[in-house]
Amino acid sequence: MAANVDPEELIEGSIEERGSAPGQLKKHDLKEAVHLDKVTDYVEEKEISGDTIRKAVSEIIKDKSIKSQKERELAKVVIKKDDVELIVRELEISKVAAERSLREHMGDVIQALHSLTD
Repeated sequence: MAANVDPEELIEGSIEERGSAPGQLKKHDLKEAVHLDKVTDYVEEKEISGDTIRKAVSEIIKDKSIKSQKERELAKVVIKKDDVELIVRELEISKVAAERSLREHMGDVIQALHSLTD
């Protein structure tokens, strides 16, 4: 990406003094070239930005898919109601948190308690 250049800075001095000899750029030609360069840079930035956004959205969708797959797997784990009540009563946490911990530890109440107290 080109640096932001003020067209007036590029055309001051020597170009105005030289006039329009053959092979030399006129003042308005240089301005047009600088403006065209700015437009090209803008379009390139938008293309890069668009690609970046598409990649980020793709990653978000992939992450959501992985998370939903994990949630489905955890929902399949069988847990005991008594274990949930024990954890809720002893640690004073929500039923949802107790169930989650038990499911993450495949129904093992000891491991679930250890993870919640660490």
